[in-house]
Amino acid sequence: MATRTSNTWRISAALADSAAARRRLLAILAEKSFRLGDFLLSSGGRSDYYLDCRRTTLDGEGGLLTGQLILHAIRAAAAPVTAVGGLTLGADPIVSAVAVVSAMLHLEAGAVAPPPLSAFIVRKSEKAHGTGQKIEGEVRAGMAVAIVDDVCTTAASTVQAIEAAWAAELEVRQVFCLVEREEAGGRANLNALWRQRFPGQDCPFTALFTAAEVRAEHQRRAAAQAGAREGR
Repeated sequence: MATRTSNTWRISAALADSAAARRRLLAILAEKSFRLGDFLLSSGGRSDYYLDCRRTTLDGEGGLLTGQLILHAIRAAAAPVTAVGGLTLGADPIVSAVAVVSAMLHLEAGAVAPPPLSAFIVRKSEKAHGTGQKIEGEVRAGMAVAIVDDVCTTAASTVQAIEAAWAAELEVRQVFCLVEREEAGGRANLNALWRQRFPGQDCPFTALFTAAEVRAEHQRRAAAQAGAREGR
């Protein structure tokens, strides 16, 4: 059975220093997830860079920092939620990290902290056996939820997750991604989807980072490493 920790490292202290967590996560994304080259994207387009955020979200430190920062953003938003979910596969490690971090915070702070968040995963298609459900996790109609994804390009996977949540009669209040590729129009696609259901309103969408930020950090680190080699 888990007990309240007395170690010097505490999740509440880490959450309080979100700026430091953000700098470190950006560094991990730049090192592990960003590549320059010629790449074919899932949207069918081509790009001179590629982002594989799973190399960050499946990393121990990267996953923890992602969970911390997404939870921080969820708690800071005006619309509270009780669960976080998204489309498999990109969202899987993120929703798990957010739920675990929220439970750790609650364990440390007790009654003064909000209850832990539940996590759920949206399948790309319904199961062909068992209950045939499309959403895995303990959710119920009317539950207020946040939808998350790792990379937002055209936002197709985020749209699919939102539509599945609506079909399950969940109330989507917040939408997040780890990195937004701004040039691909994903934010506009999310706004268009949102206005079909809520005329005149934009999607409550937040990206922790833009691809331009990750690229700049990747290039900064590469230049620093090149300078260090030349100085030897």
